[in-house]
Amino acid sequence: MENLPLIIEPDQLSPMLNDESILLVDLCNPQNYAEHHIPGAVHVHPSETQHGMPPAPGLLPAMERLKSLVKYIGLTETKHVVVYDDEGGGWAGRFIWLLDSIGHKHYSYLNGGLIAWINEGYPVTSEATAINHGQTDYAITDTSKTSTISLEDLQASLADARYNIWDARSPEEYRGERVAAMRSGHIPGAFNFEWTQAMDASRHYRLKPLPQLRAILNDLGLHESKPVVTHCQTHHRSGLTYLIAKALGLDVKAYAGSWSEWGNRTDTPIE
Repeated sequence: MENLPLIIEPDQLSPMLNDESILLVDLCNPQNYAEHHIPGAVHVHPSETQHGMPPAPGLLPAMERLKSLVKYIGLTETKHVVVYDDEGGGWAGRFIWLLDSIGHKHYSYLNGGLIAWINEGYPVTSEATAINHGQTDYAITDTSKTSTISLEDLQASLADARYNIWDARSPEEYRGERVAAMRSGHIPGAFNFEWTQAMDASRHYRLKPLPQLRAILNDLGLHESKPVVTHCQTHHRSGLTYLIAKALGLDVKAYAGSWSEWGNRTDTPIE
């Protein structure tokens, strides 16, 4: 499946549902998975992709939990992972970041996820997928430093504005009007483009066309001149913006500590 693009459409995935080289990962609400999911999809609760503990719950899970997750889904080197969710791409994008962080580079995002799949009449099932948990030969390679930036490195980079910082939170959070940590506001120099603004509700929550997104980001100043760092509150919403940056060919890292870490420190600069 080397030729599968990063973003695929339901009509591309539909004929491949019985392809053993495809590993379908469902990041939907558990109730949605129980009621209807894409046949063959393995469910991963979104919380399993997170460290989950303050002050930075959005960090990667500990290595032992990552190993358990890899074994649970049956990941192998040869599997092409197709990931989807039921909310427009935040959790699915975060899972792609997780795959980057463990060295697995064969993946695609189902555009529109379960929303598009169901609304456009593709088959669903309520039958849980049987998984052979023991049959995985995947050895995790720690590549998190290429996909993630630490608080210390991000803070040090502010002096020479080394990165374009993409804040995927709401404008109210960005301006400090909505408080979700000890301190409110934004990282100095960060650009704000809320994750939901990248979705097209009229097209079943697919991403807006990439040329349109590129133009919007260029107008904001988020362009190819510098690497991009993206974040939100816990690196859930910025899972989608990480995915978009990759789709646009940008050099991107996630600040997984996000505002839950930055805003709860007393030594971090804030605008």
